[in-house]
Amino acid sequence: MDEIFQKLQSVADRYDEVAEMLSDPAVIADTNRFMDLSKEEGSLRETNEVYKHYKTVIETIAEDEEMLSEGLDAELAEMTKEELSELKTEKGQLEEQLKILLLPKDPNDDKNIIMEIHGAAGGDEASLFAGDLLNMYMRYAESQGWKTEIIDETMTEVGGYKLVVVMISGTNVYSKLKYESGAHRVQRVPSTESAGRVHTSTATVGVMPEFEDVEIEIEDKDLRVDVFRASGAGGQHINKTSSAVRMTHLPTGIVVSMQDQRSQQQNRAKALQIMKARVYDHFAQQNESAYAEERKSAVGTGDRSERIRTYNYPQNRVTDHRIGLTLNKLDRIVNGELGDVIDALVIADQTAKMEALKNNA
Repeated sequence: MDEIFQKLQSVADRYDEVAEMLSDPAVIADTNRFMDLSKEEGSLRETNEVYKHYKTVIETIAEDEEMLSEGLDAELAEMTKEELSELKTEKGQLEEQLKILLLPKDPNDDKNIIMEIHGAAGGDEASLFAGDLLNMYMRYAESQGWKTEIIDETMTEVGGYKLVVVMISGTNVYSKLKYESGAHRVQRVPSTESAGRVHTSTATVGVMPEFEDVEIEIEDKDLRVDVFRASGAGGQHINKTSSAVRMTHLPTGIVVSMQDQRSQQQNRAKALQIMKARVYDHFAQQNESAYAEERKSAVGTGDRSERIRTYNYPQNRVTDHRIGLTLNKLDRIVNGELGDVIDALVIADQTAKMEALKNNA
């Protein structure tokens, strides 16, 4: 525990240092530095607060033990022993919490995300399921106080999605939704099925962290940008000008088309935003060995061919295959109540990482 104490004390010292810098007028005047330090202060806050409480518990335990060693009347001794027992239990719980807080952080955890949902195997039913997944994530995002924006979509005739891309912005979005990448399977009776037979369909979800300009660079020479007239809804003026943008990343062949915005400049900016996320995602999947530690969690994220979850409508059951979790409340989960699933994935991830640290120690 001595090594952990040293790490915790360094966190506490850095927290105090950052807090002091945030009150410096020169730092306040420098917007970028102030924002960076504010983000760092936020990332250290919980560890610092838990550590301070832990030190208080340790001090109180020492005081109680000293009082008992000096001799107390029976009633006061009994009360002190009871408090001591509770404090020792709390001490153990805080130690486990602090170990988790000191686990290496995913550098992308505090980022917003770009989520792509594709209707996969199953035709119309797969596209409808893609729409159900979109609705589930939109409702969960709303419950978290996050902002959502659909930035690209290809709808099917039955009202589902062949592809839908949504940007989700807020606090620690990636840290909670990074586990959703993979193949999602649905088992249910399609509305078009007259015989009442259960069909199996799939949709794939890709969760990519959003990157700022300074974080991932795409050189102009690697991009080909074509402009064309937008089609579909949007009124007459949107079709009179070449406002739509098709952006191609030449080294990878990745193509992003964007026509949802009002101007060519807006479409170009949105297309570049999606392109950065897709290029990062492409190289992360192609170079698994290089990116595995920082990108793939212990419970598995990122591989879209990996079947991660089954939604069984007849039995109102959701099963996450990575951690063997089964919950009989599909109706609530698809309505956005994802908390139990995500919490279980986070705990499984943290537990696996703790075991890995012990084995490598």
